[in-house]
Amino acid sequence: MSKKPMRLRRSQLAVPGVSEKMLSKAAASNADHVFCDLEDAVAPSAKAGARDTICDALNELDWGNTVRCVRVNDIGTQWCYEDIITVVEKAGKNIDTIMLPKPLNASDVQFADTLLTQLEMKLGLENKIGLEVLIEEVEAMQNVNKIATSCARLECMIFGMGDYAASQGLVMENIGLNESYPGDIFHYPRYQVTIAARAAGIDAVDGPFVDFKNTEAYRVECQRALALGMVGKWAIHPSQIDPALEVFSPSQSDVDFAREVIEVYKKAESEGLGSVGHKGIMVDAASSRLFQNTVDRADLIGM
Repeated sequence: MSKKPMRLRRSQLAVPGVSEKMLSKAAASNADHVFCDLEDAVAPSAKAGARDTICDALNELDWGNTVRCVRVNDIGTQWCYEDIITVVEKAGKNIDTIMLPKPLNASDVQFADTLLTQLEMKLGLENKIGLEVLIEEVEAMQNVNKIATSCARLECMIFGMGDYAASQGLVMENIGLNESYPGDIFHYPRYQVTIAARAAGIDAVDGPFVDFKNTEAYRVECQRALALGMVGKWAIHPSQIDPALEVFSPSQSDVDFAREVIEVYKKAESEGLGSVGHKGIMVDAASSRLFQNTVDRADLIGM
């Protein structure tokens, strides 16, 4: 398994590629990750122009440590290959990842991987551009494990519940919000995406929540995603950035305790003990490994 770049994805902010103003605000935001959108947020007649708008923003704005991503159109459209070629040729050195929507199987992802490889060779790019994919069709969900291991370039899978709901024939009005269903209607697909991603050594991220004024409900969805092992959630509006950052960041007290538990276990292990009690909990190899997840998240954040 190849080592993936470590990138923060607690909050993935969606920005229409046609708006210079929104792109400027996104670059100055505190989102971990911004994806400049050429797909759903851009009308067919505006897609060609949006490519240039996005490239200008990537090349001219100060993005700081933000992960810079471009969501292209899916490979079933007439725009996908030109999206990738244009943005990489014009702004490749300033692109961290390409987001591919609606792959149905591994070969769809491999198409983008091959095209990116050819462009990197042609342009002599030093940094390899990562791939992120949206799982948003029932066929993709059936193939999610093969998609997760489709290529070494793949870094992240996102559960796109809007198109997924339509693909499965779910009845709902607000994308991302449970309505008239006992429990979390998206529990199974979220779990499937997360398991496949974790097994492949890549990130799992939760998709959009459209009622951006309902912060409390958005927090609940963030917490559900976190509980299953996802590392972040989309923000379709800047107001959703801070709640996502808060939910997907461990508290300092949790980080301190996690590091303490790991040290306790290391000491016990050096003394020939397989387990030891510490502040009311039993510490062993399994619990040390579990607390290591908190420490890894904290190290990536810089806590």
